[in-house]
Amino acid sequence: MSTFRPRALRTALATLFVPLMLGAALPPVALAEPAVKAAAVKPNAAFNLWADKFAEDWVRLNPQLATSTQYFSGKEQDALDRQLTPITDAQRQKVRALARAGIARLDKFLAGPLDGDQRISAATMRWSLQKTVEGEPFEDYNFIFSQFSGVHVSLVNFMTQTHPLRRAADVDSYLARLDQVATRIDEALARGRAAAARNLIPPRVILERAQDQVNIFLKPEAAQNVLVTSLDKRSANLSDLSPEARAAAVARATRVVQEKIIPAYARVKDFMAEIHPRTGNVVGISRLPDGAAAYQHYLSNFTSTRLTAEQIHAIGLREVARIEAEMDKHLRELGYSEGTVEARMKQLDATFQPKVEGDPRPELLARYAGIVKDAQARSESLFNLKPAAPVEVRREPALTEPSASAHYSLPAPDGSRPGIFWVPMRGPKFDMIRMRSLSYHEAVPGHHFQLAIQQEQKGLPKYRANRIFGGGSAHSEGWGLYAERLAVEQGWYQGDVPSLLGALGSELFRARRLVVDTGMHAKGWTREQAIDFGINKEEVERYIAWPGQANAYMIGMLRILELREEAKTALGAKFSLPAFHDVVLRTGSVPLDVLGDVVHRWIDQQKNS
Repeated sequence: MSTFRPRALRTALATLFVPLMLGAALPPVALAEPAVKAAAVKPNAAFNLWADKFAEDWVRLNPQLATSTQYFSGKEQDALDRQLTPITDAQRQKVRALARAGIARLDKFLAGPLDGDQRISAATMRWSLQKTVEGEPFEDYNFIFSQFSGVHVSLVNFMTQTHPLRRAADVDSYLARLDQVATRIDEALARGRAAAARNLIPPRVILERAQDQVNIFLKPEAAQNVLVTSLDKRSANLSDLSPEARAAAVARATRVVQEKIIPAYARVKDFMAEIHPRTGNVVGISRLPDGAAAYQHYLSNFTSTRLTAEQIHAIGLREVARIEAEMDKHLRELGYSEGTVEARMKQLDATFQPKVEGDPRPELLARYAGIVKDAQARSESLFNLKPAAPVEVRREPALTEPSASAHYSLPAPDGSRPGIFWVPMRGPKFDMIRMRSLSYHEAVPGHHFQLAIQQEQKGLPKYRANRIFGGGSAHSEGWGLYAERLAVEQGWYQGDVPSLLGALGSELFRARRLVVDTGMHAKGWTREQAIDFGINKEEVERYIAWPGQANAYMIGMLRILELREEAKTALGAKFSLPAFHDVVLRTGSVPLDVLGDVVHRWIDQQKNS
């Protein structure tokens, strides 16, 4: 293996940044007052009181959100921890009504005096609520039992991973919730049937992936069902739970699973069998009534821009060409000169596949953990803000591993659960040369730095620290991809050309997503065309089930890079990379137009300091 030369790195970086010029594509900025004037306005106490109360009312409508954020305390939190969020039309109507009321009140606040931070909060809240209202016509366009985030898997993941088990009372709350699972499944089933009556049915491949998951869930006896075994395992070390009480809880959970939950999942299985003959192989959302309008809504929601599918497709093609040209140089440096970039990357990755006897997964998980630890040390000079919460690497649970992508879950605010970097390890082949870039994206300095820091921020309103209202996926996923780019820029791959190629390959993957997602949902591409463009089938099927979301990564990263370049140009010697990172991380999840305003305000402040 050759050594990666610093000069080669500088040459590579000269071609990495290509301005996106997103500013013209962003929605009108809601921060109506000029930055300098807004900074001089005193805080509006009435806004703070209203926003805090509104956020509480919003969270109360979603007990599962209340649990994941531990938003309340005492008896109110305990009561919410015993409920699962309803999946009914009445519930949706309540959410929309509250959103409309919030928009009306926010418009009045935004027309009056707010200080700079309040204006950021108000604009972010309004954007989030507006997307809720705008999404009403398209609420059933995503299959409620999709393999990626369908109710049949999300409820199981919530119960086994998110519901806290810190004390005996939490076990009783778990059982109370477990008793509601069948009801929620039946509510989802009613929505699925209503959608099917409107010809809103999934493509065949998505239905079949979900059918596989239901079959996996139904396979074991009740006593071996994950909802029972998880309770048994997680309650084992509770000091205030007697062995007798624990045994009784496990027995009760077994009965609920046997008598209520398994029959409910069997009803879902029957429903899926009923609609299977009606499904087809056309995968794009454009196949549905008003599908083009639905897709544009999803693009706006996930990218927080007004970019059209055509524009995003063009950006994707441009970025693919740029990154492939860079990868070609390094592949040739390693002696891989024949075939497509994709074919040569597969040849390279094959040389790094585990050659140990037995199961390589434990060693690979340990290696991931080592990469994260090394990244924490490397990040010291680049970040002033760092999370207090730890991060762990864990294997994706068996129920979702067949179709899952690597992802990150937040630490519990009370410290009972760390940040978790979840890694699917399907095998028999493993994505070896992308291990480093994946760790930088999902853990450090990617999502763990970003999301845990936001949650821990004392200067943010509680609803922003807990991402009750956010800016879509573009900010968070854009930061994850920015973290990958930062590692390349900072020379973290010096001496490791294969992993550098893995990092560039990861960025290429995100660029291809722009092309593939818009291709399938706006240009009539087939699933096979998407796979042939260089995306594996599990990822392609994720994009089929979740239209638009795959575009957030590259669009968000390019906007962050664009803002950083603006700051460098404007500030010159006054520019500080750690200070820029502080601004982005301290602001938290906001729409891209709001982030732009925040960075521009910071630039003005630095100029005048």
